[in-house]
Amino acid sequence: MAKSIYSYNVNGVRAALSKGLADWMQKYSPDILCIQETKAGPAQIDSPLFEHLGYHVNIHSAEKKGYSGVMTLSKAKPERVIVGMDMEKYDAEGRVLRTDFPEFSLINVYIPSGTTGDVRQDFKMEFLEDFTRFIGKVRKEKTKLLICGDFNICHKPIDINHPERHQKSSGFLPEERAWFDSFTDSGMVDSFRLFNDQPDQYSWWSYRAGSRAKNLGWRIDYHLVTEALKSFVSGAAIHADVVHSDHCPISIQLDL
Repeated sequence: MAKSIYSYNVNGVRAALSKGLADWMQKYSPDILCIQETKAGPAQIDSPLFEHLGYHVNIHSAEKKGYSGVMTLSKAKPERVIVGMDMEKYDAEGRVLRTDFPEFSLINVYIPSGTTGDVRQDFKMEFLEDFTRFIGKVRKEKTKLLICGDFNICHKPIDINHPERHQKSSGFLPEERAWFDSFTDSGMVDSFRLFNDQPDQYSWWSYRAGSRAKNLGWRIDYHLVTEALKSFVSGAAIHADVVHSDHCPISIQLDL
């Protein structure tokens, strides 16, 4: 049976709901929807609404109000849910949520941004190192693994508009891209590029200067799969026409 799994940085779940997110969910009916940047505590998230739409709701919110946070909505109830990486400095920011299903394990991640300065860029690089170790442990336990979310990194020049202009921009720094190289070299496959090798395929656009209308975007949202899951991937797409956020949703189809 094919499962459709969407990932979507909504830039505030309450704001996205006010822009029609629930109607979009009802129309496209993803089997699983991984949301990043909820910007809401559990009490501020309308779980009954998502349950009414047919979803089990699992949430990892940040301690800081109106900040970060991830949520995984799934039609099937997960066998197991693990919140965070068991590392307080990251878990306080609500960045990682693992849900295990009979056929595969899913990790919903919101990797920190480094755009606000050196301190957060250093934090981002520390997170990437620790996330690599965390995923290594998970992969020893679960060979069929899907990691989805907002990575806040454009892996290759094809993934960003005018790459020559962004050589010193957080999200396209050499050390970030080197990390991505090593992560995929370890056996994590960028599912979108199995089906689409074209340029100008983006999942985030700045709100400034009409970037979205001009398609001056960045591809920073990904579904990465282990080699053991790769043969089950039957499709992957970016849904640039969906507008509830400065990101758009991305999807993957798994025939399991």
